Amino acid sequence: MRDFAFLEPATVAEASQMLAELGDSCRILAGGTALMLGMRQRMLTPGHLVSLGRLKALRGITFDAREGLRIGALTLHAEVARSPLVQAHYPMLASMASRVANPQVRNQGTIGGNLCYADPATDPPGCLMALGARIVVSGRGGEREIDIEDFLVDYYVTALAPDEIVTQIRVPAPGAGADGRYARFLRTAAEHRPLASVALAVRREGAFCVEARLAVGASTPIPARLRRAEALLAGKAVTAELAEETAAIVAADINAVSDMRGSESYRREMVRVVARRTIAELFGVASE
Repeated sequence: MRDFAFLEPATVAEASQMLAELGDSCRILAGGTALMLGMRQRMLTPGHLVSLGRLKALRGITFDAREGLRIGALTLHAEVARSPLVQAHYPMLASMASRVANPQVRNQGTIGGNLCYADPATDPPGCLMALGARIVVSGRGGEREIDIEDFLVDYYVTALAPDEIVTQIRVPAPGAGADGRYARFLRTAAEHRPLASVALAVRREGAFCVEARLAVGASTPIPARLRRAEALLAGKAVTAELAEETAAIVAADINAVSDMRGSESYRREMVRVVARRTIAELFGVASE
């Protein structure tokens, strides 16, 4: 690991100015779980690290019945998982956060840092996409809010401008009958990065699906909404047959990747299996 200058801005504005002035020679340090690994492996060799550790305003979780959930970008995954507010109003999100990577990462890594890293095989992006999250960012031009579907651009690429910092994640208030499930497939129990993930957020009346938002991750370059599958579920009583048909559409419509972890056809099949089980378990219908 090469030598670097360690900078600790006292405000978001100061941090943004540092990013603008230093350009490609610097990296932001939030939790540091991914950054430190990249630096140790010499995949990243920044001359400056801009630490956000002093920015206490970027921590914490609040909830309002009208405005919804607000999560500070520096909030740890473990804090999201054990938050009574998240557990009460967004149990799918709490469940997902409790399974991110491993205990060490959950107690060091931040939700904002995770989104900025844009690793296609991590858990938070797809779950937050199904929940309709928006990302608040701040730079020299002021503050703006970006839909998570627009924030995630490509493999390890986001819509952040060079001087912008993620400050908060906003999740809309759950409507009447809100429910959801986050599920994933790991090839072995020792793995921490899913091969396929499915997040399904719905409004329901018993077995009747009023509205659905379904996102697939890990097997795609970035998490993706599956709108044809959502439309098939919406306005219907969910049966095992409908779950199977919807899962087949999900598998057919994804832009599946092929790499050392699995071929395109293998990933499509795993997504189909996870999607079918997720829908069936959420609505309490029989499944294979």
